[in-house]
Amino acid sequence: MILDKETAKKTAELLLQINAIKLKPQEPFTWASGWKSPIYCDNRIVLSFPTIRNFIREHMARQVEELYGKPDVIAGVATGAIGIGMLVADYLNLPFIYIRPEAKKHGRQNKIEGQLEEGQTVVVIEDLISTGMSSLKAVDALHEANANVKGMLAIFSYGFDVSKENFKSASVELHTLSDYEHLIEQASQTNYIYQDQAETLQNWRKDPSNWAPIVSK
Repeated sequence: MILDKETAKKTAELLLQINAIKLKPQEPFTWASGWKSPIYCDNRIVLSFPTIRNFIREHMARQVEELYGKPDVIAGVATGAIGIGMLVADYLNLPFIYIRPEAKKHGRQNKIEGQLEEGQTVVVIEDLISTGMSSLKAVDALHEANANVKGMLAIFSYGFDVSKENFKSASVELHTLSDYEHLIEQASQTNYIYQDQAETLQNWRKDPSNWAPIVSK
C-alpha cells in the first residue's frame, strides 16, 4: 500500500535517474527464476548516492513513525535491506538488527543478528518486494523469537497479485514508498518510455511467469 502518492512518484523518478530501476521492454532481462522481464530493480544502488540515499532514509523513517509510532527495533532483511534499514534506524535513533535467509552454519548459528528481546516491537525494512516469500520468512524468524512485528516498509514493490495474497495470508501489513503503478505513471509522464512500451510493461505485470517479448519482424 502506498501512503503518499507524491513520495511514490518522486521515489520512482529517483530510482530511474540512478538506474536502480531499468526498463527495457524490447531487450528483457532474465531473472534468477527464469522469468523474462522488461524491468530490473536493484535498490542497493541507492546507497552509492548520498542525496537520494538521504531522501529514501528520511521518507521511510517518517512513514515508520506515521504508521507505527516508534517501534523498539528496526529490522533489515539480508542482504539488500541491511544498509537502508540501518540508515532508517539511525535516523530514528533506534536499535537495528538484521535477519539472515538462513541460520549461520558456524559460531552461534544466528538467524537474527543483533540484540532483540522477547516482546519487543519491530518494523521490518525491505528494499524490494516481488513474491514476498523471502521477506515473510524474515517475519517468521522474528515471530519465532517472540517479537511483535508491527509491519513492513519497503522501497519498491512490483505489486504482483501473488505477493498481495502472501502478505494477506501471513497477516503482515505492507507499505512501500513506491510501486509498479507509480513507476509506469512517472516513466510515461517524463517520456522515459513511450505508450506502446507502457502497455508492454503493464501486460508483463499481469502474467510475469508466462510473458514473452514481442519480436519485431
